[in-house]
Amino acid sequence: MTIDPSRQRAIGRRMRDLAVLAGVETLKYFRSETLDVRGKSDGTPVSAADLAANAVIVAGLHESFPDIPVVSEEDGSDTPSDWSAPFFLVDPLDGTKEFISGSGHYTVNIALVIDHRPVLGVVYAPVCERLQWVRVEGEAVEEAPPFAVDAPGPMHPLLSREADNAALVAVHSRSHLNSATRGYLARYNIAKATDAGSSLKFCLVAAGEADLYPRLGPTMAWDTAAAHAVLAAAGGRVVDYGTGRDLTYGEKDLRNPSFVALGRGVRLAAAE
Repeated sequence: MTIDPSRQRAIGRRMRDLAVLAGVETLKYFRSETLDVRGKSDGTPVSAADLAANAVIVAGLHESFPDIPVVSEEDGSDTPSDWSAPFFLVDPLDGTKEFISGSGHYTVNIALVIDHRPVLGVVYAPVCERLQWVRVEGEAVEEAPPFAVDAPGPMHPLLSREADNAALVAVHSRSHLNSATRGYLARYNIAKATDAGSSLKFCLVAAGEADLYPRLGPTMAWDTAAAHAVLAAAGGRVVDYGTGRDLTYGEKDLRNPSFVALGRGVRLAAAE
């Protein structure tokens, strides 16, 4: 199933506006001494900011596109009857632990998945003032601040850089750098390594500020789909660590395998 480019543009623009609106909601709670934080059944935290952002996004998507199911990390999601048909994937606040700690390394993420591929995506980091989104499949942009809800500002095309495999720049998780990831990075010629939180790691690769980001550990589809769409539209890839094939969504469940996000020209090291 496909969606024609004119409707894709309308969807991409609405996703962008809802992400900015949700970001405004998160800032109301950022570094609040009275932030309500609870534990979910899987042991991860959820805050009032997560739920407020989620309410804005889910309601907005249902109102604008009632024919497309919405699958969200938080309450209010649908269950698609056909996972190959279009559906939205939402993480209203990726990096809740970063947010709770007072770090600005969190993002709002919305993706449109069609036939198991993330086609459109928006990643908004309100505190870091970065907004990357896909206007139509294959066309990723980064918008300059300030970010008005109904009036996109100046933007430039995103293109991941052509890698120098003799001097790669790697980015890794601020809180999930394990021994497996260190060992995997040792198989590349890394000139510089840095860390970042939430899906900002993908943003650095999409913007040509890094070449690869490996995540050898558990994640969920809503953690990656929006940023995956942006990176793919910027010329990069996100591949299954074990198979080297492009990461897909919704075929069995919403758990991701370990993966590697790559800019253009990176020679992928084989999995051990």
